[in-house]
Amino acid sequence: MKKNWKKVLLTITAVLMAAGLAGCGKGNATGNTAGQAEQQAESTKEQKNQSQTENTGKKDSVIVVMGPSSEPEAGFDPVYGWGAGEHVHEPLIQSTLTVTNKDLTIGYDLATDMKTSEDGLTWTVTIRPDVKFTDGEGLTAEDVAFTYNMLRDNSTVNDFTMLDKAEAADDVTVVFHMKRPYSIWPYTMAITGILPEHAYGPDYGQHPIGSGRYIMKQWDKGQQVIFEANPDYYGEVPKMKQVTVLFMEEDAAFAAVQAGQADLAYTAASYADLTVDGYDLLAFKTVDNRGFNLPAVPSGAVNGDGVAAGNDFTSDVKVRRAINLGIDRKEMIEHVLNGYGSPAYSVCDKMPWYNPDSETSYDPEAAKALLEEAGWTEGKDGIREKDGVQAGFTLLYPASDSVRQALAADTANQLKELGIQVSIEGVGWDTAYDRAQSTPLMWGWGAHTPMEFYNIYHTAQNGSFAEYSPYSNKKVDEYTDQALESQSLEESYDLWKKAQWDGENGVTQDGDIPWIWLVNIDHLYWSRNGLHVADQKLHPHGHGWSIVNNVDQWTWE
Repeated sequence: MKKNWKKVLLTITAVLMAAGLAGCGKGNATGNTAGQAEQQAESTKEQKNQSQTENTGKKDSVIVVMGPSSEPEAGFDPVYGWGAGEHVHEPLIQSTLTVTNKDLTIGYDLATDMKTSEDGLTWTVTIRPDVKFTDGEGLTAEDVAFTYNMLRDNSTVNDFTMLDKAEAADDVTVVFHMKRPYSIWPYTMAITGILPEHAYGPDYGQHPIGSGRYIMKQWDKGQQVIFEANPDYYGEVPKMKQVTVLFMEEDAAFAAVQAGQADLAYTAASYADLTVDGYDLLAFKTVDNRGFNLPAVPSGAVNGDGVAAGNDFTSDVKVRRAINLGIDRKEMIEHVLNGYGSPAYSVCDKMPWYNPDSETSYDPEAAKALLEEAGWTEGKDGIREKDGVQAGFTLLYPASDSVRQALAADTANQLKELGIQVSIEGVGWDTAYDRAQSTPLMWGWGAHTPMEFYNIYHTAQNGSFAEYSPYSNKKVDEYTDQALESQSLEESYDLWKKAQWDGENGVTQDGDIPWIWLVNIDHLYWSRNGLHVADQKLHPHGHGWSIVNNVDQWTWE
C-alpha cells in the first residue's frame, strides 16, 4: 500500500482531500461551528424518521456516522481505492476472493479453493459457480481476471506490481501469474472487490454494480450514502436491510448523537468522559498505532530521491534504545487517550506474524544508563551534553492531528526526564515525508497484512535505505524477502517474526530499534441502546469503514 508510492499518494491526498498515506494527516479536527453541527444533526432527522417509519416493528436499519475523510470521493470503485488503500475494509458492494478471519488468518468468500505452485509464481483459485451481479449477470473467472488486470494497470492506491497477469482457465478457475513470489497474496485478495467486466466504465464508482452483501442505492455527496441488502446475495441473508452512512465532523457527529439522530457515531477520546442518555460508549481494539521514526544514520546521507537524510543524535543505537525504554506507554494512554488504547511495541501487535520479543518494559534508570554509556552526561540545566552539544531533536507531527500533537508533547515531556530536549513542530504532508528523512515524525500505521512491516523496514529498491526513514539491515531484508517467497502463509509468519528479532538481528529493543512504537488507539463509537454491534476484528489504521465490515450481522434487541 505504500511501497514506492509516495509521489502518487501525495497527489491523491491533494485531489481527494484524504488524510495521506498510512502516516496520514487525518486529524481529530472539530472544525465545524456549533451552528453547523446543529444543522448537520437536524439534516439527519428526516432520514432517521423515514427509517423509523419504514422499520416500525422490524428494526432492520441502522444509521452510522463516519468522518468526512471516509467518504470515497473517487467513488465506490476498487480501482481507485474503495476497500483498499490506507483505511482497509471489506468493500460491502463487491465480493472478494478471500476474507480475513477474526484472528487475521485467511478465509474464503468467492473462493472455494486456492493453490500455489512450488516456485510461488502461480496462484490458482477456484470460485463459486452460483454468484450473480446485481444486474442479473453471472460472475465468472473472466470478471476476476478483468478486475486484477485492471488494478495492475490502473490502481492508484495499492501495489500490484508483483502481478504479471490474471487469466480465466474456465468459468470458475482464475490463474494469477506473478512476476515474483508473493506469499501474502491472499491478503490482497481479501480487500479487492470484483468488478463486472460487462458493466465497468468511467462512471462505475458513481453507480457501482457488485455481487456483495449490499447495493448502493443513493449517494448524496458530502452528506450520506445509503446501502440496501442484496436480495440475491449468495451468502447468509443480511440482518440489516438498510445501512445509511452519514459523513460528519466530530462535533457534528456528537450533536447528532445528542439529538438522537444517529444509531452509531464515531468519536474521539476527548469526548469519552461525557455521557449521552440512550447511548453507550463502545471501544474497539485496533492495530491503529502511533509512533515515530528515528533516523538511524548520521547526517550527511542522501536517500534514493536525493533528499538529505540522517540525524547525528538518533543515529546512535544506544540513544534509540534509551528512548524506547524511557517511554511510559501506560501513562501516555491515560494522559492523552483517556485510557482508550493499548501499548504498542511494533507495527504488527497482536497479528499472527507478531514477535512478542518486541515488547519492552518502562525502565527510565536503564535508559539513563544507556545514555551515559553513549557519552551523554547530565548538564547544569538537566539536559545531557556531549562534546558541547545538547542531547535532543525536533519531533514533527501532522499539524491537523490533535492526537498526534498531544502524543508528541507527552513524548517531549517524558524524554526531558531522561535529559533529552525535544521540541515539537506541526507540519503539512507536503513536506513531512522529506523532512522525516532527517527529523523524527509522529506517524500512524496499521494494516491487516505483513506488507506493512516490509514497507517500513525493507530497503527501498531505488536507494540504500528504507522508504520512510533512513535505515537498512541486510538480515532484515533477507528474512522479509524469504517470507514473500515462502510456500505458504503459515511458513511466512515465522520469517516475519525473525525479521523482527532472531536472537541476534532485528528491529526490536535489543536490535536496531529504528522506530519507536507508542500506542494502539482504540476506535470509539457512541452506540444507541439496543443496537448489538457484531464482534469486531482488530481495526486497522483509519477510524472509518472497518466498523461496518460485518454490519450485515448487526441486530436490534
